[in-house]
Amino acid sequence: MCDTFVALGSATRDGSVIFGKNSDRPYDEQQPIVYIPRQSHSAASDVKCTYISVPQVEETYAVLLSKPSWMFGAEMGANECDVVIGNEAVWTKEPNGLAALLGMDMVRLALERASTSTQAVHLICDFLEMYGQGGACAENDPSLTYHNSFLITDSKEAWVLETAGSWWIAQSVKDGFRNISNGLSIRSDYDIAKEGIVDYAIDQGYCDDTESFDFAECFSYGIYQEPSKYTREGWGNYLLRTYDGEINLVTMMDILRDHSGGICMHGGFRTTASQVSYVSEENTVHWLTGSPHPCISIFKPFVVPTKAERRTIDIWNQREKFLLDASNSVIKKLFSYERELIQRIMELSQTIDQPALDVQNITDESIQRELTLIS
Repeated sequence: MCDTFVALGSATRDGSVIFGKNSDRPYDEQQPIVYIPRQSHSAASDVKCTYISVPQVEETYAVLLSKPSWMFGAEMGANECDVVIGNEAVWTKEPNGLAALLGMDMVRLALERASTSTQAVHLICDFLEMYGQGGACAENDPSLTYHNSFLITDSKEAWVLETAGSWWIAQSVKDGFRNISNGLSIRSDYDIAKEGIVDYAIDQGYCDDTESFDFAECFSYGIYQEPSKYTREGWGNYLLRTYDGEINLVTMMDILRDHSGGICMHGGFRTTASQVSYVSEENTVHWLTGSPHPCISIFKPFVVPTKAERRTIDIWNQREKFLLDASNSVIKKLFSYERELIQRIMELSQTIDQPALDVQNITDESIQRELTLIS
């Protein structure tokens, strides 16, 4: 129930990398923004994830997370090395496991430990093979279980990593654009995969031989269907193609606000938080809502690392009141202010030495201004 996008190189207006994700979760689940600075850890210590503990590393990178409040892991986030990750729920023919690592746990663990997108891919694969994935993915619904796919990027390239039980497969994206939703999407054009995956698919009767191996067709639950403009994945791809070569922060935000294809989701499952990241070797700024429905929320700027200590930004309850009687005039004021923020940050980012503290001050201002406008 999520959509994740990335545009690289020739697909963007200035050659930067633009990442975007809507996190679609249960209606009443809060998803605050959490910043955790770089930390040192004692030798031989463990880190308690949502359901299980895994060995800790000596040092973890500073991370910015958009995370459901009840779990260890995050739906999406970024680290100080400009690695950005979002995950998606997928349903496959492989059985859902007992309580282990959630896909969201793997997002956070990889962000805390990976300095490149490629390293993040290999770390998640290692987590999957060593500890498995499984457990309830909603706080109050033990029946909600699923496997995971991931879109992982840095300033140079992106990866799509998809899983089915303990099996995994990955595809590199070095230019253009890519998006994923809640289904397997890698076919036969992959770059790396878990050893033995093709033989396993043949043994299970998922395909006849090596030549007919198609990951999405083999491992998808039920009958695999090609994406079309009538699916969220297909519609998201159509929107990326529409903006191809001109994708920037504003166009990615507009895509996340789209209702025609259900990308901005409303209902029992809804878009509870959104993120757009502008990633470049010179300057990187992440824009998060920290609140439901990007169609009536503004994206607020963050940089990693900042001079702040651990920090949680939770504006959920204040935003919930606004959802009940959001007026068009106030929404227009919100979006006008958001465009002003983007202009200010883009001008600030042109300086040789990006002043992180100034961005942090603008972050604090943007949060207060949004709350003032909706009160």
